[in-house]
Amino acid sequence: MPETHSSLDTVAVASGDPSREQPWSDLGLKADEYARIREILGRRPTFSELAMYSVMWSEHCSYKSSKVHLKQFSEIPQETPVGAMLAGIGENAGVIDIGQGYAVTFKVESHNHPSYVEPYQGAATGVGGIVRDILAMGARPVAVMDPLRFGPLDAPDTQRVLPGIVAGVGGYGNCLGLPNIGGEVVFDESYLGNPLVNALSVGVLRHEDLHLAKASGVGNQVILYGARTGGDGIGGVSVLASETFDADGPAKRPSVQVGDPFMEKLLIECTLEIFAAGLVAGIQDLGGAGLSCATSELASAGDGGMHVELDRVPLRDSTLAPEEILMSESQERMMAVVEPDDVAAFLAVCAKWDVEAVVVGEVTDTGRLQIDWHGQRVVDVPPRSVAHDGPTYQRPYARPAWQDALQADGAESLPRPSGGAELHDTLLRLVASPNLCDKSWVTDQYDRYVRGNTVLAQPSDSGMIRVDESTNLGVAVSTDCNGRFAKLDPYTGARLALAESYRNVATGGAVPLAISDCLNFGSPEDPDVMWQFAEACRGLKDGCLELGIPVTGGNVSLYNQTGETAILPTPVVAVLGVVEDVTARTPSGFAGAGERIVLLGETREELSGSEWAHVVHGHLGGLPPRVDLGAEKALAELLHEASGQRAGLLTSAHDLSDGGLAQALVEAGLRHMVGARVDLAGVAGGDAFVALFAESAGRALVTVAEGDLERLGALAERHGVPLTDLGTTGGDTLVVEGHLEAPLLELRSAWMATLPAAMAGPVTEASLA
Repeated sequence: MPETHSSLDTVAVASGDPSREQPWSDLGLKADEYARIREILGRRPTFSELAMYSVMWSEHCSYKSSKVHLKQFSEIPQETPVGAMLAGIGENAGVIDIGQGYAVTFKVESHNHPSYVEPYQGAATGVGGIVRDILAMGARPVAVMDPLRFGPLDAPDTQRVLPGIVAGVGGYGNCLGLPNIGGEVVFDESYLGNPLVNALSVGVLRHEDLHLAKASGVGNQVILYGARTGGDGIGGVSVLASETFDADGPAKRPSVQVGDPFMEKLLIECTLEIFAAGLVAGIQDLGGAGLSCATSELASAGDGGMHVELDRVPLRDSTLAPEEILMSESQERMMAVVEPDDVAAFLAVCAKWDVEAVVVGEVTDTGRLQIDWHGQRVVDVPPRSVAHDGPTYQRPYARPAWQDALQADGAESLPRPSGGAELHDTLLRLVASPNLCDKSWVTDQYDRYVRGNTVLAQPSDSGMIRVDESTNLGVAVSTDCNGRFAKLDPYTGARLALAESYRNVATGGAVPLAISDCLNFGSPEDPDVMWQFAEACRGLKDGCLELGIPVTGGNVSLYNQTGETAILPTPVVAVLGVVEDVTARTPSGFAGAGERIVLLGETREELSGSEWAHVVHGHLGGLPPRVDLGAEKALAELLHEASGQRAGLLTSAHDLSDGGLAQALVEAGLRHMVGARVDLAGVAGGDAFVALFAESAGRALVTVAEGDLERLGALAERHGVPLTDLGTTGGDTLVVEGHLEAPLLELRSAWMATLPAAMAGPVTEASLA
């Protein structure tokens, strides 16, 4: 393309020497993308424009490799089982009606790579970012969750990143005063060198309080408020380093954001008061891509024009160049669009909360995003071209050549325990394994009960929060994914993740309403990985259609791999459900002695991809468990109808998933140290090993009072859910008739020892860096 020069090219601070080659490649742009930018502008971009396009067209912000597959989620009806979806895909977070005039917003996102570089700050700012997404919808954030994945527990790198990540999640959330009500901690070789740090937040609002990210109303003022802008986070969503622009300029900036949860707490309370006063016409949080994102997305979604005076932006570092200011991902910042008559009141609220606020621009009718720096125009672009019209790639994908061989190598032929002693040893080994052991070393670092509305938290199947203290209306949330199942079959693996999260919400007595997803995969430039991604998206879409629940939004995280080794495909699925009365929820642990223990659902010989195959044999191969979402839906309806909110039959309910029936029996018993005596003759044809360790989907372990078993049986028959009476609760031992006896104290010792032993070394400043 021949060089063309506009008046912008003569501005030294904007574009430098017109003959100098621009560093588009170093900023992560491809040659065709740079050419497209020049075509859009009809000239050479300024450095500031190049910076904006590079971050906004990055994989993280533009979804350029994934959006062709994500668009199929729009085929799912945008209604939940109880009401409307008030905001969905494309907004900061999805918002759904839960009745009584209340709405709930929730979303899950990733902060994987920053958390590997700087575990504490990477994880902390992941929490901060997702909380601001919730706040920007007009909601009060009420809870967080943290699905985490690491390499092997005994690996030195896991020992480096795990303490810092957990401390970052806990430190930021605890300082905000938000309960951490659940999540996951999973270990697998594939996450070595690339841990996954996904963060979820839930917020509550009245329907009339909903706010959207748009800049409408010519003459309305654009206000930046919150923390000052610094050099941290530059390159957080691209490969930008500041010396790319000028080798003689400032030193390389850190690429990981640095959080201040106390400022975020002030920002939350300040913003909620601003909402209550009706002072906002549009609002956007500043997260990935910073001001580049906030200005372009607000303008694009509004009347299409905005003018910003960049030198009005409060800075922590006066040496920042304009492109660095635009790309900085400094935390705890928001941008609001305010009518002129409301500006004084807006600034007064900010002053009350000691939150710095500055008018940096206004909405215009130019259809352009125009940004000036010290009297010079450094940006003049169509905002939609930055925010929404980035490149779209039809990445090649194909079923991997190795997939058939992987699926043919099932677990059926692996040596199995024979006799009670070997079953006993297998049980102890599994309950002590990293993925099945007690996670309280992690969760005890989190405040799970702050604000006083936490109803259920870890180790319950789902987290549950009371929304209304007068009616006891509440919501339950769960996140789940088994990456091994997704590796064996990504279509089925995504459906299994959806099914398990759906089931976890249902066991507490909630009605599942909607999902948010965080799709973590390897490089999209690898056709094998793109096939996994495409299949997972197809699985989620088909699954949601079958269950009748919508996708409200989510996140895609690609390039998660170390060298040529991609992580297990990990489509994390968060399901949110509504609870009419949280005081009638169903707990997950055995409540007392003398109750009947019942297995709901069918157990099949499904051991491929199981924890038993993984822990005992280090094996991954075969086909994952079957998925029958019709059966899952029937089970969920039964669990709700039998709960305290309806028939009042269930005294406990626990889903069966990783570790199978054996793990569910152990966890239910250890919750209140109530033993059990069970007979497995009616499960899996009486094969005790399969009955204990198979990981068939669509199952739950429940208890009822002795006299209520017949009523539960009638309900199960009406819903078409298989029911097996296993035995009774009581004593201090788990007894499997004819096979094994394991004292609860022995099981608890094995279950609780693993993480503390692995993390016994002192937590140093270096490990938290």
